[in-house]
Amino acid sequence: MKKVNIILFGIGNVGSTLIQQLISAKKQWEEHSGVSVSIPVIANSKKALFNADGISESWQKDFKKSAEKYKLEDILDFTKEHDLEHLIAIDATASKEFVEIYIRLIQNGFNLVAANKVANTLSADFYKKLRKELDYHGKHFFYETNVGAGLPIVQTVQGLHQAGEKVTRIRGVFSGSLSFIFNTFSENKEKFSDVLQKAGNLGYTEPDAREDLSGNDVGRKLLILARELQLEKEFQEVKIQSLIPEQLNGQTSAEEFQRRIGELDEIFFQYKKEQNKDHVLRYIGEIEVGSANLEAKLISEPKNTALGQIKGADNIFEIYTESYGDQPLVIQGAGAGAAVTARGVVSDVLKLSQRLN
Repeated sequence: MKKVNIILFGIGNVGSTLIQQLISAKKQWEEHSGVSVSIPVIANSKKALFNADGISESWQKDFKKSAEKYKLEDILDFTKEHDLEHLIAIDATASKEFVEIYIRLIQNGFNLVAANKVANTLSADFYKKLRKELDYHGKHFFYETNVGAGLPIVQTVQGLHQAGEKVTRIRGVFSGSLSFIFNTFSENKEKFSDVLQKAGNLGYTEPDAREDLSGNDVGRKLLILARELQLEKEFQEVKIQSLIPEQLNGQTSAEEFQRRIGELDEIFFQYKKEQNKDHVLRYIGEIEVGSANLEAKLISEPKNTALGQIKGADNIFEIYTESYGDQPLVIQGAGAGAAVTARGVVSDVLKLSQRLN
């Protein structure tokens, strides 16, 4: 039986759900996949819980009682002291700073799985350096949930490209939060600010909704897919249409923005009013591979198309290739939420485990 040891960084919504899913999957993996999974360390940004035998169902209570302040060196020393093999570090944080330790983890024997998409959207130099270190040390990096949460987008694009299939265009709704907002706003007579508030209450948007409305998250996903196709692009080169009016960006606090979201209503009412009949609003991402053009923007889409028909917080991706011609490969499904994201990470862990010798 192959035993893999998981060091989990980030125990928020995704991390907590992930622990539960891994504990639940343990018996099935042992019986059907020949993999025994143990989680000897879980950590947030300040404290870590260490247990060489692996944490149990009571991890939340144990964390409150026994977690201690730590430095990365403490975790590296712990894995060496207990001779832990088949190490997988999972980044379930949203931290921009955390990725700075990726290379040290690789150099100390760790493979990586990340829900955090920052590492793949930093400079092209860092992107290449990370992969060079992975190759040099014979380690793996899985990040399927960086685009489309639990949907198999990254592996599909990787597979097509590696098989020699020429991907010509990728187009779709990449953001679960913006999907919900425009699917609801297009179909109902609610004010835009009410829909935005509803999306926040359902946990679809970030606490500061400007994170979603800025379009930057869609831009980052476009960059990740473009790099899978060997397009050498930087984030600054992605054309992104921000949906935040100038007077509500920059200098306003999150609280002030929330108080003034009614100012969005007239703007989006006009977008809706100026559409052709039987059209709906969609915020899409688009990669034109031939021209290396990456763009995130609000469009008016006919209702009867695949993009026009999506519901709820679904994501949809149309992948056009030379062999498929005008008929794209379409992948659609839930593209947001802790449960589907955690399930995508669990799937990455299993795939990675099966590659370890």
